[in-house]
Amino acid sequence: MRIAGCEVVALRHGMAGHKGVELSGRYEDGPIVREAILKAGAPYGIKAGGAVTYFSATAESAWMASPFPAIFTSEKLRDYRRWLPANTWEAGAQLGGSFISPRLEDYYVTPWDLGVEKRIAFDHDFIGRAALEEMAQNPRRCRRTLIWNAEDVGRIFTSLLEPGLAFKLLRLPYAAYAYQQYDAVREPSGRIVGNSTFIGYTANEQKILSLAMMDLDHAEPGTELVLTWGEPNGGSRKPQVERHRQTEVRVTVAPAPYAQTVRDIKLGRIS
Repeated sequence: MRIAGCEVVALRHGMAGHKGVELSGRYEDGPIVREAILKAGAPYGIKAGGAVTYFSATAESAWMASPFPAIFTSEKLRDYRRWLPANTWEAGAQLGGSFISPRLEDYYVTPWDLGVEKRIAFDHDFIGRAALEEMAQNPRRCRRTLIWNAEDVGRIFTSLLEPGLAFKLLRLPYAAYAYQQYDAVREPSGRIVGNSTFIGYTANEQKILSLAMMDLDHAEPGTELVLTWGEPNGGSRKPQVERHRQTEVRVTVAPAPYAQTVRDIKLGRIS
């Protein structure tokens, strides 16, 4: 399509959960296209949100992007790993969060973990089909939203104003600090029953929400669990992670997507 005389490609992918497109085109046309969109949207109250706001939309829409690449342990992929340039996205995969495991396989995900299992079609042959067909008979996890307890969120911010090491900074509106964020979610007994990933503040719901991959037996909306916020031993060597201490945050399981409007759109209740 053309906007202000500039040719762009419009991708309708629905990541935000609402009607919209992602535009791609020549870098030098960016300012022209952006100005044209803002001008056309001015009568409707359009506002420039910024890049960080873009990522915070995942908390409402439940789009779990950037899963950890499952390429690091298979002997069949050894040649691929040797070939893989160091500046590729897979080679630069970056883990973060309170969930720590010596097994990289514990960070791999399935379509059920990400909530995209309905996109699997077994009407044609493809690599991995047999494994997915077997997995479909007994999926282990599912995608859910976690609502962070308001008092515990307030305690995180209050720690910045108290003597000593503060809790991990809860940056707003988007709080994840690694491409692949894995925060441990536990039942009252201490057993890990899920992993929290994308964390953000939604002004629409006035809540801190995170997306989670939950064990099915603890995924019922309304279930109360505990999330560990912050990395062990004062934080990792990642330059974007300040020295901090861990804390526990009470969370409540909720549907994903969390926003009712988004759920209605995805289920075709509203057009």
